[in-house]
Amino acid sequence: MRKILAALLCCWCSHALAQTAQELIDNPKNSENVTTFGMGYNLNQYSPLNQINKSNVKRLVPIWTTSLSNDAGELAQPGIYNGIMYVVNGNWTFALDVATGQPIWRTPVEYERAAARVGNAGAIMRGGATIYNGKLFRQSLDCYVIALDMKTGKQIWKQKFADYKEGYIGVIAPLVANGILITGMAGGDRTTRGFLDGWDPDTGQHLWRRYTIPAPGEPGSETWPKDIPDAWKYGGGATWQNGSYDPELDLVYWGTGNAEPYNPAYRGGLDSLYTASILAIRPKNGELVWHYQYMPNESFDLDGSAEPVIADLTIDGRVRKVLMSANKNGFLYVIDRTNGGLIAAHPYVKVNWASHIDLKTGRPVLTDVYDRAVKGETVEVWPSRGTNATLMAFNPKTGLVYLNSWEIARILKYVKFEFVLGQGSTGVETSFNAPAGEPWGYHMAFDPLSGKAKWKVPLMETASSAGMLATDGGLLFTGLLNGEFIALDQDTGQTLWKFKTGSAINSPPITYTHQGRQVVTVLSGVGGSVNRRIKGYDLIPAGGSVTTFALMPE
Repeated sequence: MRKILAALLCCWCSHALAQTAQELIDNPKNSENVTTFGMGYNLNQYSPLNQINKSNVKRLVPIWTTSLSNDAGELAQPGIYNGIMYVVNGNWTFALDVATGQPIWRTPVEYERAAARVGNAGAIMRGGATIYNGKLFRQSLDCYVIALDMKTGKQIWKQKFADYKEGYIGVIAPLVANGILITGMAGGDRTTRGFLDGWDPDTGQHLWRRYTIPAPGEPGSETWPKDIPDAWKYGGGATWQNGSYDPELDLVYWGTGNAEPYNPAYRGGLDSLYTASILAIRPKNGELVWHYQYMPNESFDLDGSAEPVIADLTIDGRVRKVLMSANKNGFLYVIDRTNGGLIAAHPYVKVNWASHIDLKTGRPVLTDVYDRAVKGETVEVWPSRGTNATLMAFNPKTGLVYLNSWEIARILKYVKFEFVLGQGSTGVETSFNAPAGEPWGYHMAFDPLSGKAKWKVPLMETASSAGMLATDGGLLFTGLLNGEFIALDQDTGQTLWKFKTGSAINSPPITYTHQGRQVVTVLSGVGGSVNRRIKGYDLIPAGGSVTTFALMPE
């Protein structure tokens, strides 16, 4: 009898910790689990839950909080599976009891500390805790992909994907699509060449690599200069944010970063494919199916790496399969995700480097800012970033996107660039300029098709790097640099509730149910490089934590 009970217990544990590809696809259908980053493969940060709503959100209270033993910053999103919460940061991986926050296991990330001097942001982790088939997958700062046992936290396999001494770092959560583990890389401000990798999640075998910059003779190589023979080898195009996946089309969508150097003289002023682009690839082999380049000859550090949000929109009387991106360059794009055709592109912040996007050619129509910069002038570029690497939310019922925008300019001058492998390779002198007495950013509801803002709430002397979460309770959850976790009225942007956490909110929150009760969870912990330039940063205490909220009984 003991043997039978032991066998049954083993079977139960195996089932509890082994989620399938179908469970990843069905993530939005099971409110007890959050198995993929962005609340689903579509990255729309939307939940149909409405137990917590505008009428009762004032009763929202913290039910537990747990330290994450980390001062480097919390930028990731928790994952939930079968009553266990999985949390990643640059230094640790956690499994916590969803009901209490009590740690089940905690595994340190072992990495070479010299790698922390390569990336300005330090030891951080973007994305979520990637779980699949009983394993948790993550990267380490010194460029390894790691698989841990979900039950014990023990390492199952570890594979190196680059050399941090050459400027690469690992801060991006992997994506599992059609049974393949896909990982990106960071290092777009240094002498790197962007890529995505495909891995066997069971064994760690490397299956394929898709470079974001073509080698000579490959399609797109004609957009790199022949008289600067090594430009393509170190041309940027980092894959430093996260991708989405359409299981029906079997396409993974991933944005690419800025070209390197920013100074276009070192790239011949050519289009520099596939930097500042969105790529659609097959997860099984990395085949490039289509691409759309947001900014040919990207020269202002305006990455195209913002997460592509998948949606189905009714346009001219018919439903179109689209993806949307609130681009760093200040335009919000709507693109046909079946073929890469541009549908709409509207500015959602102040933009002065282009007057508009030509819908026929898909190319931006430049102003004189670029020409003046090439002539050696110091120029003011709007925006320095439309958003700061944060997830927007899309509510399919309202058809609106909700985001935290930045209204801060970049001051830029092109200068001489000397190549040093692994070092910074921007070729610019640069600083940031926030307008005195004007908003530094906005909470915003925006129509992606008309280009009109439904409402905007100004943020004075600060800006938000937190993600948005929309719910059917009429709420938007997001956060502020001062540590306030807030709930906004989805119809007006009015703040309905707030709670002061111990540090800054830089991560996207999640909502789910535990035993039928809706809860909300968010990470708190100041980190990253850009936030250090914000007024009041030095007054924000470091220290990571995770907090879960629920309604206080009436």
